[in-house]
Amino acid sequence: MVKISITTSRRTEWVPATRAIQAALAQLPPWDGLLHVHSPHTTAGVTVNEQADPDVAADAERALAKLVPWQADYAHAEGNSAAHVQTTLVGTSTLVPVRAGRLALGTWQGVFLCEFDGPRTRELWLTPVKEA
Repeated sequence: MVKISITTSRRTEWVPATRAIQAALAQLPPWDGLLHVHSPHTTAGVTVNEQADPDVAADAERALAKLVPWQADYAHAEGNSAAHVQTTLVGTSTLVPVRAGRLALGTWQGVFLCEFDGPRTRELWLTPVKEA
């Protein structure tokens, strides 16, 4: 497993992580298979979505804020229940195909760390699943 660190700057922020992930993969010998990308946090997720237009991430941030408002009738005493719920909706891991050591994403796709309780320094755990 390879760990990368990403620092966020806002409470809610979708941070493009594709380049950092690819840079970490470049340190490994080329391989084919899948890459399991995991966020080990309960208030930060990971997803694949359009990375070419930053408005897509901003729209997703706003939509999740409407679905799960920060202020509501939550019981969790820490005050960040919305972040936990949003992470549950987005998920904490994804699988990305890898060919010859490079992420095999669609033309517009990118991997995002989805921060819901920042700003913080987060990790993504990268686990190669190599083809036999």
